Amino acid sequence: MRHAAILLCAVWPGLAWGQAADPQTLADIRGQIASLSQDIEGLRSELTASGQLTTGVTGNTPLERLNAIESELQRLTSKTEELEFRINRITTDGTNRLGDIEFRLCEIEEGCDIGQLGDTPALGGVDNISVVPTPAEPTENGPDLAVNEQAEFERAEGALASSDFRGAADLFAAFVEAYPGSPLTARAQLGRGEALDGLGDSSNAARAYLDSFSTAPNGDFAADALLGLGRNLGRLGQVPDACVTLGEIGTRFPNSSLLADAQAEMRTLGCP
Repeated sequence: MRHAAILLCAVWPGLAWGQAADPQTLADIRGQIASLSQDIEGLRSELTASGQLTTGVTGNTPLERLNAIESELQRLTSKTEELEFRINRITTDGTNRLGDIEFRLCEIEEGCDIGQLGDTPALGGVDNISVVPTPAEPTENGPDLAVNEQAEFERAEGALASSDFRGAADLFAAFVEAYPGSPLTARAQLGRGEALDGLGDSSNAARAYLDSFSTAPNGDFAADALLGLGRNLGRLGQVPDACVTLGEIGTRFPNSSLLADAQAEMRTLGCP
């Protein structure tokens, strides 16, 4: 009975710990819930064997405490499944929208072969939407940069700052090709978009902004990428898509400093 009491005390705080722990994948959370359920069944069997299942102060028997824990686990399981469904739906919808925008851009570009586009990578880099982990966003505090990586990125930024748009666009493109998976990729694609904006190349600028957003859809520069993409879609005459893209800034990043710019652009385009 002493062992059973210790296990009962250990299981209940585990629920609160699970809520306060660092963010995990839904699969991890589901695994923890299953483990706790097994612990509860083991405890119930032990208490039954000891004859102590209904012994205790009224309103606080081991059985009542077990029932309370089991009820909480059922609630957590239901919440986990609800979140998984919502995340899968958002991931699928977002991926479809990105694929549609990429298709439309290819139709506009000269020499773009629609047949070579292939499948659009799932939003956030998740290929199997049945398991949706928390997306890991590239940050400057991530992996150490390769030798000369920071220097080449700063050289591209310097060209952009000095209004050498052609040079900046080429340098950013070379950076992305030379350092695939770099934590600076989203910023490099954003910088390339700004450089192509300076050249008046709206089609390729839109693609660069789209690439930036796709790389880090929840990153520090995602709102900037959406704003650049929306503006250029508007310039290309894709007003409905531009309105949807600009509207995403308010939906995804309601506290962004770019929200006012996005709303002003939407008014200019006559978005509903």
